[in-house]
Amino acid sequence: MSFLKVSEAKLANEREEEVVLRGAGLGGWMTMENFITGFPGCEYQIREALTEVLGEQKAEFFFDRFLEHFFTDADAAFFHSLSLNCIRIAINYRHFESPLEPRILRPNAFTHLDRAIRICAAHGIYTIIDLHTAPGGQNGGWHADAGTHIANFWRHKHFMDSGVWLWEHLAKRYKDEPWVAGYNLLNEPADPHPKTGLIPFYDRVIAAIRAIDERHIIFLDGNTYATDFSAFPEDVKTRWGENVAYSIHDYSVFGFPKGGVYTGSEEQREKMHRGYTRKRQWMDERGLCVWNGEWGPVYARKEYEGDGDEDKTEEINKRRYQVLKDQLELYQIVSPINRTASIQFLTVLQDRLSWSIWLYKDIGFQGMVHVSPDTPYIQRLGPFLHKKHRLAVDSWGNDDMNVRDAFQPIVDLIREAVPNEEDRRLYPWPGWSMEERVNRLARATLIAEFLVREWAEYFRGMGENKLEDMARSFRFENCLKREGLNQVLREHAKVTGGEIAL
Repeated sequence: MSFLKVSEAKLANEREEEVVLRGAGLGGWMTMENFITGFPGCEYQIREALTEVLGEQKAEFFFDRFLEHFFTDADAAFFHSLSLNCIRIAINYRHFESPLEPRILRPNAFTHLDRAIRICAAHGIYTIIDLHTAPGGQNGGWHADAGTHIANFWRHKHFMDSGVWLWEHLAKRYKDEPWVAGYNLLNEPADPHPKTGLIPFYDRVIAAIRAIDERHIIFLDGNTYATDFSAFPEDVKTRWGENVAYSIHDYSVFGFPKGGVYTGSEEQREKMHRGYTRKRQWMDERGLCVWNGEWGPVYARKEYEGDGDEDKTEEINKRRYQVLKDQLELYQIVSPINRTASIQFLTVLQDRLSWSIWLYKDIGFQGMVHVSPDTPYIQRLGPFLHKKHRLAVDSWGNDDMNVRDAFQPIVDLIREAVPNEEDRRLYPWPGWSMEERVNRLARATLIAEFLVREWAEYFRGMGENKLEDMARSFRFENCLKREGLNQVLREHAKVTGGEIAL
């Protein structure tokens, strides 16, 4: 079995044979996310609320069984059947240390991560360990599990110390495991002052890892949600070494409800192409290896976006699958180096980008597989899920049509009180417009907080048998496959070569 490495601007095995990683993110598991599993707010909030409702022992029982059922051998076997070869495992630091006992390794901290890596290896699937949730929050998103829009990871040295400490433990644990393709050091950092925060942190953590493990690839996300490399130093090859890949997240606006109707027009494809090449331009100009760590559309559900009309839902999703296909075509045959040429002329060139689509499993919005509506979890929480959708309390891919009028006065008030547009452009602008900032703070943070207890109350009175049934809802055999999405991935795997060169 061969360790993978960066060879010039490509990934390769130890025989210098190119390896194209085609994969998905295992999100919502060791980092739980609200839109993936149906709770409001952040993971730590629902864990605390469920403990209040059920008691510590039964709450821990549920979450442990959830982790056990969410990813099993059957998931890896299905993943392999699509000729996909890499799973990016999103982890939350809280599995490894308690905020009240920083830098003390929790008992059994590696139980589930070890199991997932072992299962994937048995099916010929590489894994990439992704620190998705860092102490204090490395960005203002719900998935940073900080309960605030302020990324305090960059404001307190002890948070960054814990990040380095955790990577030292992960490197010690997996330094001899060739099925681990590498370490994704920090998901979507958003540091307003990267030259004094993000870059020195990367310096520290890379040095700490390399003192333990010289073989694994290091994957570095760009700043501002893996889109901006402008603050990265010019001497990265000598500073951080050759065995480093640089991670973009290439979500297309056309894959989301607010992106309009995608027709695959030349204008839309050109816009998609420009966004992609802009994100990776810094690396291409320096001959560095690029990895697309996250991308992919979200999908309509007939009970929500489709207004109960299955034909309408399918029509929306056909357009989203076309977005998926066009992005994959871009990654396979479009060379981003010749940025002045048109798309037609670029098709003669090769790229063969490695990528990890978001997402493998959820309750029906974006996953390759999703929990069946007939399961105890969805049956029990159905009314709450509809309420959460109506209130648009999840930031990811929401449609605020039912509550827009309630929040527009806040937007108007800010515009009136702060007439200078430049003063309304707060980091991470333009990704967070002023309107988006209002949405995230007023809905996804404030209103979500008031819904946390309601979610937990759905579990009140449950014993271990019922909790087991709720957790078991997430097993592969209790999930449905999103066939349109999976067929696109399967067909693309044939183009890029279905098996890994080992």
